[in-house]
Amino acid sequence: MFNRRDLLIGGGCFAAAGASLGLKPHRRMDLLGATKLDALMPKAFGAWKAEDAGALIAPPREGSLEDKLYNQVVSRAFSRPDGTTVMLLIAYGNAQTDLLQLHRPEVCYPFFGFTVLESHAQMIPVADQVSIPGRALTATNYNRTEQILYWARVGEYLPQSGNEQLLARLKSQLAGWIVDGVLVRISTVTSEAADGLAANLDFARELVKTLDPRVLRPLLGTRMTQAIEPHHRASA
Repeated sequence: MFNRRDLLIGGGCFAAAGASLGLKPHRRMDLLGATKLDALMPKAFGAWKAEDAGALIAPPREGSLEDKLYNQVVSRAFSRPDGTTVMLLIAYGNAQTDLLQLHRPEVCYPFFGFTVLESHAQMIPVADQVSIPGRALTATNYNRTEQILYWARVGEYLPQSGNEQLLARLKSQLAGWIVDGVLVRISTVTSEAADGLAANLDFARELVKTLDPRVLRPLLGTRMTQAIEPHHRASA
């Protein structure tokens, strides 16, 4: 026989289970779909031209954490006539969950022996009155210093910090979505922070100006793409 206390506790457990089920994401957001990033990324734009420098990072090993995190990875080096070289990395994952989520550079660089000397939020102007919320870092190890500029997209959010990234994922889950995500990282090897940031910002602006619409949306999200597209049409 159940007493009244048992019934109340049991009822509370069922209510909690029901609430948990109601919050469980039931929809998927995948802004990339079957699009192949590598095939659509431009080889030249503005003053920048891709170099035949081979892979900048090792391809993810099958079954590794990186392989599970990212469905597509593009890495290239670009240079411009003044001798400045930047490295571009785009890493896309189709599901941002508790276990699988983007690795932000300020977190992962120290695992490769770098010390992060500076890290701050950085707006990235890409059109008149349109800027991407991003982050700028200075990271150094025993033989080189990198100036890093990046942005991250989680669903329709562009978080500038790890806490914002967590909040973006939680908001998406509460709205019933399992969302995709992407990290776009641009880096220059130089100890001069101002020069490196200027080169990275120029590269980002020129890259976004020339991106195919099929790539622009998965890299920036629907809302940011809608803000940029009128400027693309005006310059076409």
